[in-house]
Amino acid sequence: MRKSEISDFHLEADDRTEEEKRKQKAPKKDGLASALGLSKEAPKAPMDTDYQEEMEPVKPQIQFNLNFDKEIRGEASQPKRDSSTFTIERLFEAVASRDVNKLDGLYQYLNQNMKKLSDSLYQSYGKTALMKALLHLKDGKNETIEELVDVSERIGDIKEFVNAAFTDSYYKGQTALHIAIERRSMSYVKLLVSKGAEVHAKACGKFFQPHDGPNFYFGELPLSLAACTNQPDIVSYLMENEFPADAKMADSHGNTVLHALVLVADNSKENTEFVTAIYDRILKTNARLHPKIKLEEKENNDELTPLKLAAKNGKIGVFSHILQREFQENHFKHLSRKFTEWAYGPVHSSLYDLTSVDSYENNSVLEILIYGSEIPNRHEMLEKEPLSCLLEDKWKKFGRGMFFFNFLVYLVYLIIFTVVAYNKKDATQLPFIPEDAWDYLYVSGQLLTLLANCYFFVTGILGMTRKRPKLQTLLIDGYYEILFFAQGLLFLVATVLYWAGRQEYLGFLVICLTLSWVNVLYYSRGNKHMGIYSIMIQMMIVSDILRFFFVYIVFLLGFSAAMVTLLMEPPLKNQTKQGSPSPSDAPTTGNKCVTAGYKSVPHTILQLFKFTIGMGDIEFIQAHQYMEVFYLLLIGYVVLSYILLLNMLIALMNNTVKKTTMESAGIWRVQRALTILEMEKRLLCCLKKSFRSGVEIKLGTAFGDDRRRCFRVKEMNWNKWNTNLVNISEDPGCCDRSQQSDLDSPSRGFTIGRSWRSFFMESTVRRRTSQFT
Repeated sequence: MRKSEISDFHLEADDRTEEEKRKQKAPKKDGLASALGLSKEAPKAPMDTDYQEEMEPVKPQIQFNLNFDKEIRGEASQPKRDSSTFTIERLFEAVASRDVNKLDGLYQYLNQNMKKLSDSLYQSYGKTALMKALLHLKDGKNETIEELVDVSERIGDIKEFVNAAFTDSYYKGQTALHIAIERRSMSYVKLLVSKGAEVHAKACGKFFQPHDGPNFYFGELPLSLAACTNQPDIVSYLMENEFPADAKMADSHGNTVLHALVLVADNSKENTEFVTAIYDRILKTNARLHPKIKLEEKENNDELTPLKLAAKNGKIGVFSHILQREFQENHFKHLSRKFTEWAYGPVHSSLYDLTSVDSYENNSVLEILIYGSEIPNRHEMLEKEPLSCLLEDKWKKFGRGMFFFNFLVYLVYLIIFTVVAYNKKDATQLPFIPEDAWDYLYVSGQLLTLLANCYFFVTGILGMTRKRPKLQTLLIDGYYEILFFAQGLLFLVATVLYWAGRQEYLGFLVICLTLSWVNVLYYSRGNKHMGIYSIMIQMMIVSDILRFFFVYIVFLLGFSAAMVTLLMEPPLKNQTKQGSPSPSDAPTTGNKCVTAGYKSVPHTILQLFKFTIGMGDIEFIQAHQYMEVFYLLLIGYVVLSYILLLNMLIALMNNTVKKTTMESAGIWRVQRALTILEMEKRLLCCLKKSFRSGVEIKLGTAFGDDRRRCFRVKEMNWNKWNTNLVNISEDPGCCDRSQQSDLDSPSRGFTIGRSWRSFFMESTVRRRTSQFT
């Protein structure tokens, strides 16, 4: 037996009668539970109820009966059970009714019988009378709580009593402190903490984990619960009391209290306001208590900081706040991710911290958003500063030139491929031996085309693997990856068939050639208007046209099968025996035979397709029988396909254009951003470093030795143009005159509390003085 198992046993007093012991035995076993030797579990929800609860069978413990000597002498065969006896049912009933008088004599009974409130006899699935009492507060009070705590303290098991936790899988790990916080009772939180309640207890049961069904994930820890339920006073108390909670403590998922706050955000205005307020409070308190600990840099088990977690889960409200957070207090300024460099009226220059944001780092926010096709708000998140200007800066530095160069290379490949395909050689003439310069050029063109399509094949696989989205999002975000992958695959299949001497290679080759020309539209994303136009076509293809073709093919195959069955001629032998006219007796005009009727499904499908586009002809079927049925089928097909489906397709495409007008711009930005990141990965290390966005800045002596990589953004904000700002630089535009990386010189100290009006007047006086001198 392991040491942990031995420690579960305790010496307890047991004064139950034999009848009471029999009643508290395990419930009857049935079905699979009986076969496995397991007892049925108690109901998992609700956490508490006013009705009679199903009590947990008493766990095996080392227990002794104080009346064992009397039982031996036969004096206590039926022990007397009077009002002084306290059972778990009586305790639970007393605390649920909030009647402290029902606990009179509890201490005397426990002391006399050597019992404790933390004994297993007074727990049901880990729930104690203290937890039961906290679940039954009225106006925030339950007088039985103080009585229970006082009795437990006098008995000597106060720490075990207040730290008892639920044991069932649904609410496992929840303690009285969790319940007091959930019931928003500051007084009982203080009482429990003062009595030794564990501030790092983890409620890790199923109810407290993300899953389908009722649940509330709050980060398992008491501090996280207080933060996620908007209780700033309790948060401050837990972090600053005599036994403080550690804000960097993580739960079973590796999430700290900041991660938990991000996960409970739902992008609504009210929720975002309280989440960001609690988030900032925790940051400030932790910085004041533990200045050297950088709480926001701690990663969870998925290697995500709170900022990255907000990006990955589409929490746009919290994401924007973290990304653009600026504290005006001097002693908290180092916690900011945005710094106002200078301000002149509504115009101001801001420095944004690029830590964890720029794709120069691995697993950055940009990579998470651009490759996270399942993120619902990523289009809007990529429009937030500094992400929008950062991507534009990358595009201007290296993206635009590399993209145009790739376009020229692709055009060269396309011309070579077209020439090679046009001058194709017969597969039966292999092996092909070049004889002149033209033949050598032809072979070289084939090799270049093969290498290019191998590249398209591999990059297509890598692109789709990197995204790993659902099928629906793959058709939007990975549209061209699919096309380039198909292009490369078709050419590889054609090459194999060609070297195998099969003429069928030509079919795959011409389809590949067609697809290669279609993929020129990929390079339309370099221009906004052409890119949006291409995306609209893409959206129509993957949504409207695919659905149209699915329904249309069903109609086409169904009506084709019906018409072939109706108009199929009987076999020749049967026709001869019965004297029916043979095919040779079919009506002819001279030596010209009338076009064959609907004798095969492929021919019938082609004829019906002609009817769909208004080119059908029915004159050649006049000699067939059952013409009435045929005309009925034909009219039904024309109505369903030509009139209904085609007009519905036009209406759907018109609706798609209207609906995706705004979305197309966002999709185009994502696609261009994806192209930028792919080109950045192809850069050499030396070039990547030289093209890196942002500047290295030392953020003044007030921050200590705080050097960061920041990105400068010029903004205009008419809402905050008349407010007091803490500026890094006094002179607007100084960064344009001097690209100094350090901003801690005396002339560039902090300007605190200066409005734009005073700044304007000071600048005017300075200019006039210079004119006179």
